[in-house]
Amino acid sequence: MIDGWGESAQEKLKNSKVFIGGIGGLGSPVAMNLTLAGVGHIILCDLDIVEESNLNRQFLHKEKNIGIKKTRSALTTLAAVNSEVDFKTISQKITTENVNEIIGDADIIMDCLDNFSGRFALNQYAVEKNIPMVHGAVWGMEGRVSFLNPPLTPCLTCLFPESPPLENVPMFGGVTTATGSLQAIEAIQYLIGSRPALANRILIADYSCMRFQELKVSRNDACPICGHLR
Repeated sequence: MIDGWGESAQEKLKNSKVFIGGIGGLGSPVAMNLTLAGVGHIILCDLDIVEESNLNRQFLHKEKNIGIKKTRSALTTLAAVNSEVDFKTISQKITTENVNEIIGDADIIMDCLDNFSGRFALNQYAVEKNIPMVHGAVWGMEGRVSFLNPPLTPCLTCLFPESPPLENVPMFGGVTTATGSLQAIEAIQYLIGSRPALANRILIADYSCMRFQELKVSRNDACPICGHLR
């Protein structure tokens, strides 16, 4: 019933492989929406265990799962929703040394992390292997989403040449759920063959006043990660 969808688009989703880095506030809605949509192969990667403080926003995890690995907790929830999906779980910290092994031949990378060392590792691999990445971030009542795939777009290092200082990030469940859902929609549209809506744009959602705006972005020709691409 959706224009441009049909059986062929659903078949593309079934044959797609998605890597999700981080199964927390953003990763929960990303993983759930991809599972519900029928993406055939999903890699869930997160080092952490479930903590009580996660439960206000990370809805894949339940009180009874406090203390167990987030990947195991998420798998239990997602497999109960769609048993046809082939899930792979990886309980490792994402680094430049292991990205090749853990991401492999994924069709798209979902950046749902809360640290820039991991984000930069995903970005470097995405550029090297020409795999698109959907970047998401939240702060308080604000969420941001962008589609990154040089040389069509900037890479993450173009946007953030250096890692921002480490600090505690305030998070609200509705904000992470909405922002992660936007990430999932962008990925799904790409996988079924649509042109990425957020190429060369950062969508900025201020949920406190329900205003959406966009920031146009461009590549940095001197970027040490993607500057060599033409």
